[in-house]
Amino acid sequence: MKVIEWRANPKLSKVIRFPGEALSGGRSGYLFLLPTAVFLVVIIGYPLFDTIRLAFQEVTLRTLASGERPYIGLDNFRNVINTSEFKLAFRHSMVFTITSITFQFTIGLGLALLYNKAFPLRHLFRGLTLSGWRIPPIVCGTIFLWLFNFDYGFINFFLLKTGIIQEPVRWLLKPNLALASVIITNIWLGIPFNVILLASGLASLPEDVYEAATVDGATPTQKLAHLTIPMMKPTILATLILGFIYTLRVFDVIWVMTGGGPVNATEVLPTLAYRETFEHFNFGEGAAVSVVILGILLVVSLLYVRTTHEEVM
Repeated sequence: MKVIEWRANPKLSKVIRFPGEALSGGRSGYLFLLPTAVFLVVIIGYPLFDTIRLAFQEVTLRTLASGERPYIGLDNFRNVINTSEFKLAFRHSMVFTITSITFQFTIGLGLALLYNKAFPLRHLFRGLTLSGWRIPPIVCGTIFLWLFNFDYGFINFFLLKTGIIQEPVRWLLKPNLALASVIITNIWLGIPFNVILLASGLASLPEDVYEAATVDGATPTQKLAHLTIPMMKPTILATLILGFIYTLRVFDVIWVMTGGGPVNATEVLPTLAYRETFEHFNFGEGAAVSVVILGILLVVSLLYVRTTHEEVM
């Protein structure tokens, strides 16, 4: 019986490669990122580029009908920024953003410190707190629209029953109360996000440092001021910056609850951009407002990156 022995051809072995070997090179990892990169360019990159380009063109119903989009430079920005509506919306955006993130961070830090301690039903209360993060902003705005309702809202019902007020309050119809109402709604919506980030930061802190501080006789307040806050500085900074970015571009909650009213009392930059674009049909000026928002967020993001880079160095 003749035995046939097969040997691989060394010349072919240099040509034939298995799929795993073909993707084992240093640049092969970029192939796995290609679908995500294409998705981001198509879904985010092109609309962003087109919005920026739109801000430097005259685009109205008249120009759209003629098929022309003439370049006008910075005229859209001048026309928008010099208006009283923009100045009012910018002021409301700063008040809305700074007030919201201040209370969101303060309450979130308090809850994160509370849930970091062991007590009965801790996990249940933590889950209930974080469940609010799963509620869409539109649904949240609708819920608080009912809570602040003048005729049958729960807030007026509770305040009347407890004797705090003598007659129902028009929370969303009075200019001096409408902005505070949407701020309260946004604070409630953003607390779970702050709890998640701050609780993860607390969980990463070393326990031996606190044990040494306890041996030295440090009080809980001293531990918080001299240990917890300094060691959590990167997490705190990231939480505040992300909170600023998310809050400045809030549109859906305000639009559902007040639509920017009454009498522009809750008009912010996102609602102004929407109104200029889809109500006044000034597409170029609406894009200019969006670019202003983008510029503010870009500056804040660059400051955050620079600060964190200096801390690392």
